[in-house]
Parts: sequence; C-alpha cells; structure tokens
Amino acid sequence: MNLSGVFNAPIIRGIFFSVRANELSVGSISSLANNYILEGSIVNKKRPVNLDIGTMKLPITAYASIAHRVSGVILLLGVAVLLWMLDTSLASEAGLQQVKDCLASPLAKFVVWFVLVGLAYHMIAGVRHLLMDLGVGETLEGGKLGAKIVFVLSLVAAVAIAGWLV
Repeated sequence: MNLSGVFNAPIIRGIFFSVRANELSVGSISSLANNYILEGSIVNKKRPVNLDIGTMKLPITAYASIAHRVSGVILLLGVAVLLWMLDTSLASEAGLQQVKDCLASPLAKFVVWFVLVGLAYHMIAGVRHLLMDLGVGETLEGGKLGAKIVFVLSLVAAVAIAGWLV
C-alpha cells in the first residue's frame, strides 16, 4: 500500500482529512478506512474497546479532574442557595430570623456544608492547576502526588467545615 499521498491523516468517525485522493486508489482508500492512521503507522481499529466508565480503572488524576468539574457544578447550584440566604437575611429582621430558623435544620446545615466543601475542593484543585501552569507537578508522578495532596487537604477542609457548622 502506498502511503506517500497520506500526510497527517487523522480519522474522525471514519472520515479522512488531508488525504490526496489522486495518489490513492479506491481499494487503498477502503482498506485505509478500516484502519486508523496514527503518526504514520496503521493500527487496526477492530480491537476491543471498553467505554463503560464503571469498569475502567482510571488514574487518580482523572478522579481529581472529574471531582474538580463536579465541584464547579455544585458551586453553580450552591451559589443560588447562598445568595437567597444572603438576600433574605439582609431584607429585614424577619428575613434574618427566617434564615436562622432554616439553618437550624440538619438538612440545611448539610446543604451549606456540601456547598462549602465543594468550594474548598474547587479552590484547592484550582491552586493545583495554577501551580501546574507554572510548571510545578507536570510530570506523571507530580500529577499523581498533586491529586493526592488535593484529596487530603480537601478531606481536612471538609472536617474543619463540619466542625465549624456544628
């Protein structure tokens, strides 16, 4: 098979890009369609693929990244609750008493704890990303260590926040 006409031919869902069709025969195009072209080599795409995330073993850095995104969503939803509490408490003395009564509930304390833990995790993981932007912890081992540090510091923050709210 003549691959001289193929240069940087990434395949996205079976579609060729950057292929000089005049140098490839119809047979070679169809045979290339059954394979991926990765950095100049052909790899069979019929290999087994498992995309069930529940059965995949992800590295700790992946869990840290997923948790960072989840904490961002928690903050998005939690800010609405916190802004309602702030608005109600500042509106009047009766509103302040309403927020105090609401915060006496264990469910409300749990919601506030959950939002504050999300904020703490997001801030700690954000500092980790800023350090990585500065070149600290960019290696595989550094990334793993950084993720472990983020999880430990977040656990400490969660316990501290729970102690503060009780």
